Amino acid sequence: MSPRAPKLGRGVALVGAGMSRFGAFPDKTSRDLFVEAFHAMVKSVDKGIETGDIQALYVGNFSSDLFEGQGHIAPIVADWVGLVPKPATRVEDACSSGGVALREGIIAIASGIYDIVLVGGTEKMTNLPTERVTDTLAAASDTLYEGSCGFTFPGLYAAMATAYMAKYGASVEHFMKVGIKNHRNGALNPKAQFNKSIRDLMDSRIEKAKQKGEAVPDWRNEIDFLKDSKANPIVAWPMRLFDCSPITDGAACALLVAEDIAKDFCHDPIQILGTGQGSDHALHERQDLTTILAARTAAREAYDMAGVEPEDIAIAEVHDCFTIAELVAIEDLGFFKPGEAYKATEAGLTARDGSKPINTSGGLKSKGHPVGASGIGQVVEIWHQMRKEAGARQVQKDVNLALTHNVGATGGTCVVHIFGRR
Repeated sequence: MSPRAPKLGRGVALVGAGMSRFGAFPDKTSRDLFVEAFHAMVKSVDKGIETGDIQALYVGNFSSDLFEGQGHIAPIVADWVGLVPKPATRVEDACSSGGVALREGIIAIASGIYDIVLVGGTEKMTNLPTERVTDTLAAASDTLYEGSCGFTFPGLYAAMATAYMAKYGASVEHFMKVGIKNHRNGALNPKAQFNKSIRDLMDSRIEKAKQKGEAVPDWRNEIDFLKDSKANPIVAWPMRLFDCSPITDGAACALLVAEDIAKDFCHDPIQILGTGQGSDHALHERQDLTTILAARTAAREAYDMAGVEPEDIAIAEVHDCFTIAELVAIEDLGFFKPGEAYKATEAGLTARDGSKPINTSGGLKSKGHPVGASGIGQVVEIWHQMRKEAGARQVQKDVNLALTHNVGATGGTCVVHIFGRR
C-alpha cells in the first residue's frame, strides 16, 4: 500500500508575526528577547489578540541549557508572556528548531485540537566566548564521527563548498557575491544584526584608517575587500569570516489560527498552504555533498500539499548559515538547476529586484542567526513582504506565494513552509 499524499485536516492561517532586534545584548536573557518578540507580534495583529485566548505554545530553542545554563525554557517564556497554565512545548532540531516549532503548531491546529496557537523561537548565544559557542553548535553534528575528527560547522560547510566548486566550477568570488547581496538587503532591515552593506563596512574601514593616519587600503570594490585576509580572514577555506553567519541573540513569534476564524484577527490573513519536513544522513555518510536530501524531501511535500511548483514562488527566505548554504538551498528547492545557483546569483536573479528574490531580510548572514529563532524570523519577513509592510526592502512585484526553508545542522533536518492567499 503506497502512502497517501499528506494534507492539512483543516486550513491554518498566519495572523500576526514579530521579532526582537537581532544582535548581541549582554543585559538580556532569552526570555527577555521572547517577551520583546511577543509584544511585536501582538502589535501586528490587526484586530488584536487576548493572551488568554491563546491555547498552546511551541518554542524553538536549540540549547538554552548550554548557552545560558537554563533548561525547560518553554514554560519559563510562557510564564513571562502570561500563558500559564497553557501547554508549552520546547522543540529542538538544531538550527531548524524554530521552523519545526512552526510545523508543530500548524499540525496542532490542522488536527482540530487547538484553534489559536503561538509559535516562537529564542536563543541567547553571546554569553559564551566564540570557542565555546563553536563547541556548543558542533553538538548538532555527528559528534562521534565528525566532532571527534575536529570538524566544526565552518569546516563541515567548507567541505560542502569545496565539493560544489569541484563539481560545478564555482569560485570563492561567487560565495562572496551571496554575502554582498544579503548585506545589501540587511542594510535596509532595522532589526538586523548587521544592517550595513559590505560597501558600508569597507568604506568605514577606509575612513578609520585615514583618521588614524594609517596606510589606506587600496580596495576598489567589495570583492577586493572580501579577498583581503586582514579584513576578511579565512575561517575554514574557502569560507571566510563574511561567508559565515554571526553569533546572535534574538527571538521571533508568530500567531497561527484556524482559517475559518482568521478574519476575526486580521484584515488580510495569510494561509499556510503547505508544510514539509525531511531528514538526511550525517554529512560524512552522504554520497554527494552538494545537495541535501532533507531539503528536497521537505520541499516536495510542501509543494504537493500546496498544489504549486517552484516557479510559482515569488520570494523565499532560505537558510544561509554560510554563503554556500544559500546556493545549495535554491537548487534543492528547484528554483535553479544543480550547478546553476551561483550563475543566477551573479546575474542578479536572486537580488531584491530580480526574478526570484532570496533573503530580502538580509538572511541569516546579515540579519543574524539566533539558531532557535531563525526559522520564525524568516516567517516575520514573509509576513511583512506579503502585507507590503517591508519598507525600503519591499519587493515591487505582488507576493501571493512565498516560501521559508529552515535547515538543522548540515541538513539532518529541513523544514519548508509555503504561504499564500486563497
